[in-house]
Amino acid sequence: MPVYITDYRDIFLNDRPMMDTRAPVEFSKGSFPGVINLPLMNDNERERIGTCYKQQGQQAAIALGQQLVSGDVKDARIQAWTEFAHAHPQGALYCFRGGLRSQIVQQWLKEAAGIDYPRVGGGYKAMRTFLLETVDQAVEQCDFVLLGGMTGSGKTEVLVQLNNGLDLEGHANHRGSSFGKRATGQPTNIDFENRLAVDVLKKRAKGIEQFVLEDESRMVGSCALPLPLYQGMQRFPMVWLEDSMDNRVERILQDYVIDLHAEFVAEYAEQGFALFSERLLSSLSNIHRRLGGERYQRLMTLMEEALAQMARTGQVELFRHWTELLLSEYYDPMYAFQREKKGARIEFVGEQAAVLEYLRERGNRRG
Repeated sequence: MPVYITDYRDIFLNDRPMMDTRAPVEFSKGSFPGVINLPLMNDNERERIGTCYKQQGQQAAIALGQQLVSGDVKDARIQAWTEFAHAHPQGALYCFRGGLRSQIVQQWLKEAAGIDYPRVGGGYKAMRTFLLETVDQAVEQCDFVLLGGMTGSGKTEVLVQLNNGLDLEGHANHRGSSFGKRATGQPTNIDFENRLAVDVLKKRAKGIEQFVLEDESRMVGSCALPLPLYQGMQRFPMVWLEDSMDNRVERILQDYVIDLHAEFVAEYAEQGFALFSERLLSSLSNIHRRLGGERYQRLMTLMEEALAQMARTGQVELFRHWTELLLSEYYDPMYAFQREKKGARIEFVGEQAAVLEYLRERGNRRG
């Protein structure tokens, strides 16, 4: 097995297991799908060594590192690396730039356990650059079409049925609207971009050169779309998905009330309902100014009544009226304006079955 690898495409296409030897504070800012953090130094050690390096130079910093990571601490870390290497013989390790930290981990693994474990040349920084370029190149080289439609029309349902769909909201763990927060948090922006890039890379490796994605704003919750992609979305052609008000209300009721409540209960047990209620009330409060005082108060009263009914009986019937009002008085006028503004780019309009058929034929025609 080579001890130094730089085939980033192979790494991500084949989901090569990797251990990230950077400090936890670095790892928490962003990494790659499925990677495990097994650091050479913890955050405190890294900070002390960094200060020493600035004040006294590299040799003094290395000496301090050998002092801090020694004895039982060193043995425990080598044991963790050894277990990872045995569990993932096709894996690799990396640090920030593929330099000193990953070299030390590689050396200690060889000395203590006799394991020649490869490290990634260029480290995290080079792999991150590769993934950013993957998305940029796709925007330049591939055909994209946006899927638009009123809130609750089932755009995600369409995307997940297409082999060339890019589910931005799925990668961002957010449903995209003011009420789109999930019970579990969002990834960091770096993690979001990396997930999206790996998705694009794998689809292109299968020969896909046309992508369908939902018409989004720059932000999906707290995650920002890569700028070249977002800029491209201002000119990509569109397909508009339609559905009845009744179907849209039922879909929103399922996604934003029933399923969201189940997520909170699964995540927080007996505190689930209280946190679910707090999330809905907070989401409505966030659009207070855009709703206007009178409409906000009316919708807040209805939501409080619906939550009280749900707490008492488990029923969600009162949410139907609340949802229909929110759609007809708030979301639909905004989306109608957006549709008119983007009308020249809309090349097909239809309900779900027709839109799926059109997009599949379009992909085959241009594939």
